[in-house]
Amino acid sequence: MRTRVKICGITSVEDGLMVAKAGADSIGLVFYEPSPRHVEIEQACLIAKAMPAFVTRTALFVDPTVEYVQTVLDRVQIDLLQFHGDETAEFCEQFGRPYMKAVRMREETNLHALAEHYESACGLLLDAYKPGVPGGTGERFNWDMVPESLSKPVVLAGGLNAQNVAQAISTVKPWAVDVSGGVEASKGVKSPDSVKLFMQQVMSTVE
Repeated sequence: MRTRVKICGITSVEDGLMVAKAGADSIGLVFYEPSPRHVEIEQACLIAKAMPAFVTRTALFVDPTVEYVQTVLDRVQIDLLQFHGDETAEFCEQFGRPYMKAVRMREETNLHALAEHYESACGLLLDAYKPGVPGGTGERFNWDMVPESLSKPVVLAGGLNAQNVAQAISTVKPWAVDVSGGVEASKGVKSPDSVKLFMQQVMSTVE
């Protein structure tokens, strides 16, 4: 099986098209103002409209208001929601769209219980825990913390790059990997060479 790839923090049409052509299955648009990869709704509209068929447009939120999520959905072509805060399953479900719930991994994290609580999610995105930072830390966590069998597909994030993604896939065997800072020239600007190398390393794991 080929591991799917989401490249998050897309801030321009050019970067969106570049990662799509490189083979990314999904792009991530960050609707969280403190992030250096935040996009305004107008810019997100342009990026989303430019995406070719079969490239999923994912909207990332951190403890948003219902009104803000709905505004984004009303104006931007979004296929998948991604929640990085303390949102409940009930909150995530109310928009009638597929969603992923991000989990910041700690030693005491019970993924089986979270998979049960977010039973309606189409996947759990596992990221590194850093106090006060909801995601995009650029740090990896201990991949051995991920159980071999989980009732939800695993999307692995946190400190991934071309140098470690093949090992990450071999260790965790996730449904997908999610990268942002690991393929950037600067925050919010993707590097074509880094994206190409990352994709090559992911493809090298196909049996």
